[in-house]
Amino acid sequence: MKRTVVLNVVGLTQSLLGPHTPRLSAFAKARSANIRAITPAVTCSAQSTFLTGKLPRDHGVVANGWYFRDVDEVALWKQSNRLVQGEKIWQAARRRDPAFTCANSFWWFNMNTDVDWSVTPRPLYCADGLKLPDCHSNPPELRERFNRELGQFPLFKFWGPATSIDCSDWIARSAMALEESYSPTLQLVYLPHLDYVLQKVGPRGELAKDLKEIDELCGTLIDFFEARGVRVVVLSEYGITEVNRPVHPNRILRDAGLLNVKTDLGREYLDTGLSRAFAVSDHQLAHVYVRNPDDVAAVKKLFENVPGIERVLDERGKREFGLDHERAGELVLLASADSWYTYYFWNDDARAPDYARTVAIHAKPGYDPCELFLDPALAFPKLRIARSLAKKLLGFRYLMDVIPLDASLVKGSHGRITDRDEDGPIFITSEPKFLKSSALASTDVFSLLLDHVFAD
Repeated sequence: MKRTVVLNVVGLTQSLLGPHTPRLSAFAKARSANIRAITPAVTCSAQSTFLTGKLPRDHGVVANGWYFRDVDEVALWKQSNRLVQGEKIWQAARRRDPAFTCANSFWWFNMNTDVDWSVTPRPLYCADGLKLPDCHSNPPELRERFNRELGQFPLFKFWGPATSIDCSDWIARSAMALEESYSPTLQLVYLPHLDYVLQKVGPRGELAKDLKEIDELCGTLIDFFEARGVRVVVLSEYGITEVNRPVHPNRILRDAGLLNVKTDLGREYLDTGLSRAFAVSDHQLAHVYVRNPDDVAAVKKLFENVPGIERVLDERGKREFGLDHERAGELVLLASADSWYTYYFWNDDARAPDYARTVAIHAKPGYDPCELFLDPALAFPKLRIARSLAKKLLGFRYLMDVIPLDASLVKGSHGRITDRDEDGPIFITSEPKFLKSSALASTDVFSLLLDHVFAD
């Protein structure tokens, strides 16, 4: 077996390689291919396809989250690996050679997993409502060791308005420590920095500093692993393209009398159980769950001529894109290239739920990229944050309500297959002999990674 590391540089594309990425550009020269993204081109679905070689119809990860019908709850960013159906790459590799080992450094669905070593973000949720930065590991002592040697995992720089290169740097250092301690046959390393920057400013925004930062970090990792005789793969899950039009499918359903809300203390909350239809939005894709089969045709017609919606997939359409799984909505909305979907279901911001202006990825019934911004309408946002932190330290209840409700702030999104291949995901390898074409299907990545481990 040939030991291999996979650096997942989220958001990296051919079109971003250039003068600000000298190390990655040199590494990619004559040994890269474009990856044809799956639908949806989002983190959990793309990674599951890379690690199973299957489409969502088979592995079941139809988005970053979905409606769990049996418990009547929308849940995003669940972490149990048992949600991914089918054989994973490390299981297939162990069948070929029982001596194979695998480390997963922050790829998703990294809990309740049978890899040999795992580290993943996992805050501490205290009984008094506090959320403390932390990570989870298997074996558990890895968490204690890394927090001691590398500093506490910078959760609030992993996601939210304070996101920075510091988090990817922490992950990179933990990956190198795993390599030095255990020398896994395959290590999966997640480097998310570009992803968040691109959603904030778009691919045409000011990216020079961030491209240089991720390029230098990747250069360090490439040098480190190659010096230890490890084959190196750099890939990405999707490309992020420029958007300027947020679309609000839940507001459309509400205005049509199909979506219900529950009012508590003057604020509105989505009531999935009483709604005839509602949408779980995830970047440029939205699953529309329709309770009564007799309503599906009418709901489809409701969305077919809405600006920003490119296609409405029914059962036939879902089969076309490999999304025909029981977890998918009865309908799936695909956005136009310049558009993306919010989860917003209220029509008056004064009645928005209490979580709307906070970073609350597990409370919101859909993905919210506005969590990357501080509300520009706040006169002194840092003072507001400091006041909330003071309440936290003193043991008082507080609400870190600094997130805007202005969806027009978002400049980049993903989820649909990009119109140009060079704007989509990329596969770069230290072993160009394994690349038989300049274009790969996402399902090809699985076997290609196994080739890196098992082929000479």
